[in-house]
Amino acid sequence: MEFFFQNLINALQWGSFYALIALGYSMVYGVLMLFNFAHGDIFMVGAYIGFGVASALVGFSAMGALALPNWLILALTIIVSMFLTSFVGMIVERVGYRPLRNAPRASAAITGLMIGIILETGNLALLGARRVSFPSLIKSTTYDLGGVFVTNKKIMIVIVSLALMYALHRFVRKTKWGMAMRAMAFDFVVVPLMGVPINNVARMTFALGSALAAVAGIFFGVAYPVLDPYMGVLFGWKAFVAAILGGRGSILGACLAGFLLGFIEIFVPMIFPSTLRDLIAYSIILLILTFRPHGFFGEPYSARLRL
Repeated sequence: MEFFFQNLINALQWGSFYALIALGYSMVYGVLMLFNFAHGDIFMVGAYIGFGVASALVGFSAMGALALPNWLILALTIIVSMFLTSFVGMIVERVGYRPLRNAPRASAAITGLMIGIILETGNLALLGARRVSFPSLIKSTTYDLGGVFVTNKKIMIVIVSLALMYALHRFVRKTKWGMAMRAMAFDFVVVPLMGVPINNVARMTFALGSALAAVAGIFFGVAYPVLDPYMGVLFGWKAFVAAILGGRGSILGACLAGFLLGFIEIFVPMIFPSTLRDLIAYSIILLILTFRPHGFFGEPYSARLRL
């Protein structure tokens, strides 16, 4: 039983990464009916921006120019990185996707892949191919809860991730911007006729998704402090699968699917060889989509819009 709960904590942390990234995929697809295949690399960019911000703040603190406790440095790193990465997302929307809004969906998908390659290559050109180590901002403390060992980092990652997911849910449900996003997801053609500025809503959608991806990147750096220029590829594709499984435009669905994928990837090696982890995980997801092709909370009509 202790072994089960130990892996449950690990699955919650791993699922937090997938869920935060999947939210960006789900919102963009829900509002604009296109897949931002560059989103995984925005996660990577957010992680590297967090690395730069954290390194700068730690350096200033060490020189005495800006004496800040490490927890405050981490909080500032998250806030500043979310802000800067949101601009990256808005630039991607303005340069890459807005000119193709009325183009075939395949054109936008290919553009997303090319933008991802540009972000990866730009990272390599600026920082080189070597991996970088994320600054250690929080001293790891382990708590023994009845034989289950939980670190303060895991607790922080899960709690803050859930809080951000809930905050996004409230934003979409209770604000005018959220109402506009839901209206565009329901009927993209009629909404502009009602005076809703679709360019502003699209920009907001990309900004929110990119900001959450930055948080996922920073938390990944806190938990596994090694960043790689290609780290966004695998995480991006897996989070994309979680977004599809959750259903078009569903925040709750993307969160649940992200955690489900994290649970499957952690618990499958408990029974089967670890080399079969991805095969079994995606076989389970394929089985679910066979009986629920629109995902957990997807709507059947959404597949016919703007094709």
